[in-house]
Amino acid sequence: MEAEMRCNYLHGIKKIRNYDQLISHGDIEARIKVLQLMDAVLQDVDAGKRIQEIMSLDGDILTIGERSWDISKKKNIYLIGAGKACNAMAQAVCDVMGERISRGIISVKVKEEHDHYFNTEVYVGGHPLPNEEGMKAARRMLELINQAGSDDLFISVFSGGSSALLTYPVNGITLEDEIATQDILLKSGAKIIEINAVRRHISRTNGGRLAEMICKEKGAELISIMVGDSVGQPPTSNRGKPVVFYGTPVAADDTTIQDARNMIVNYNLGKKLPKSVIDFIWDDDKVMETPKQFDDKLTTFLVGSLADSCESAIAAANNMGIPYIILTTFLEGESREAGQFLSSIAREVKTMKRPITPPCFVICAGETTTRIDSPPKGIGGPSQELVLGLSIGIRNFQCIAGASIDTEGTDGPTIYAGGIVDGSTIDRFEAVNINVYEALRTHVTGNALMSIGDNIFTGNTGTNLCDLNVIYIY
Repeated sequence: MEAEMRCNYLHGIKKIRNYDQLISHGDIEARIKVLQLMDAVLQDVDAGKRIQEIMSLDGDILTIGERSWDISKKKNIYLIGAGKACNAMAQAVCDVMGERISRGIISVKVKEEHDHYFNTEVYVGGHPLPNEEGMKAARRMLELINQAGSDDLFISVFSGGSSALLTYPVNGITLEDEIATQDILLKSGAKIIEINAVRRHISRTNGGRLAEMICKEKGAELISIMVGDSVGQPPTSNRGKPVVFYGTPVAADDTTIQDARNMIVNYNLGKKLPKSVIDFIWDDDKVMETPKQFDDKLTTFLVGSLADSCESAIAAANNMGIPYIILTTFLEGESREAGQFLSSIAREVKTMKRPITPPCFVICAGETTTRIDSPPKGIGGPSQELVLGLSIGIRNFQCIAGASIDTEGTDGPTIYAGGIVDGSTIDRFEAVNINVYEALRTHVTGNALMSIGDNIFTGNTGTNLCDLNVIYIY
């Protein structure tokens, strides 16, 4: 792997670790272009890099973008965080602050050997489903906040995935209930904002609860550095300017108890979710509304949003001298169907030369989901389902390749970011006795792509901007 990564660097590839494998077969010319653009995007949106661009410490003066703090006036400086981009974000803060961090607690999805921190406890939480380690991290974080005072400063680094990685259900709901609830919610086909409405209201930490404790109960100051992964957010422009943000444990919540109840009713989950969850959500004496706003004790910086991946893709395409079209940054819906839709766009471009003329990139971002009605027979994720859907539509079309990745580096429960396909992919599946339709029905898309060497592997990327989909046509 190390030799392969050194070779990748010669091609300017720094994030996609199995680049050479992916360009060893199929439509190599189209694959190279797709992967080079994707890698350039991942390099640009790395949250660790972006934090170091706006954050500095000069003596006792901490500066983040347009704001500064005299940390000599602070008794303790605490680092807390969770999320799929938390590794890079926490490391960037540690690189700037060093031993000035009194204590830190973070929960990550994947801990890698090269990770480095100062005075920070690292827990490996569960994602997409919570685990005991994530609950332990949450408990330790609450203990840390409980002993804090008004002269302390918290620096938080949160990104998408924190709802699972940092979990602590309310009294009466067990961790097992929480795991079952999240599993049912994620397989319901609902949008993430609908799912969040439920899990935020059964949590002691999510939905702004941590910020509420830090700022309102303890009177301490909180600097929140965020990566936002919600569909519909505009791209970041001035990352050093404080913003108002919603969602996560350290921001006001824009969902309500009624939203949670509506979600359960709309998706007919009343008899599927654990009884403890249903009883709690409908008990007006127990369920508490999440915080909706904070005062000047909270300062939030947004260093990445979902639409940033397409902005970075524009810059990368321009640097490569290749025309492009951005279809949307709002792509949602069933993953395999999204892939089939994108294949129709690719065929239109190839055969009719519209809405853009080849050679060109077709680019989009968003967050597709996969409805699972029965236990999967293998592994896979939404991005891997999307590219198999794409492969069906572009079969036997030459000069087309497409890839989809979850930008944080793990697609669903797999270790892969996603996958890449071209016009020869279905033939290659059939050569190893894989029926692509059966793979989609039984949700073994990850296994299918592994069998032909077309899973994209990145490890932690340092960002979490949901899905990026790139097609190259020449």
